[in-house]
Amino acid sequence: MRIEYLLFNFIILIGPVMLSFDRRVRYVTKWPHALLASVTSLVPFIIWDITVNGRHWWFNEKYILGLRLMGLPLEEWFFFITVPFACLFVWEIFYLLQPRRTVYGAEKIAIILLLLAPIGIGVFATGKEYTGLVLIALAAVVFLDHVLKTRLLTDNRFLILTGVVVGLTVIFNTYLTARPIVLYNPIYQLNLRVITIPVEDFFYGFSHIFLGVIIYHKIRGN
Repeated sequence: MRIEYLLFNFIILIGPVMLSFDRRVRYVTKWPHALLASVTSLVPFIIWDITVNGRHWWFNEKYILGLRLMGLPLEEWFFFITVPFACLFVWEIFYLLQPRRTVYGAEKIAIILLLLAPIGIGVFATGKEYTGLVLIALAAVVFLDHVLKTRLLTDNRFLILTGVVVGLTVIFNTYLTARPIVLYNPIYQLNLRVITIPVEDFFYGFSHIFLGVIIYHKIRGN
């Protein structure tokens, strides 16, 4: 069904939109900030997507409308907005309803994660380009979190969000890769999969959401 990827994007939005009017969270009042953060965080990842589309991965014509912008299906552009918008809704719930506690030792973990950048460069040079790029991307957002002083990695609520993102990745990416709406070239990755999901997708998705939350906080002045 050629409308399937588009419907998939609408399904992602159903929960966050319907629950946006809850009096405790009032996510509807944060929509402008969430949309701006989603669109801003889209930029580096959509450039990445455009650059590797047709090499690292491509899209099954059976499940897309066929309308493209810069080589990518319009549904893919929507995906880069709907997913962070939905994840920011989840973050807002934890941010408002859970007390902040500092995760001790997280700064040491951040230092370790920064070392993924040179490792990623080395992996990229071996031809495992997708694997190398996701390692570099994760190190980059960790560095940005430190430089902008958002300190999300030391926030217990963000660690809870990380678990939710992993769970959502399993659910949604299993659908996208098992159907398959998105197909991958194994020569650019480790070709290790969780169900049908390349392990690199977890790093890719987390880096994207991490960046979105960082931007969301800076926009809101938190």
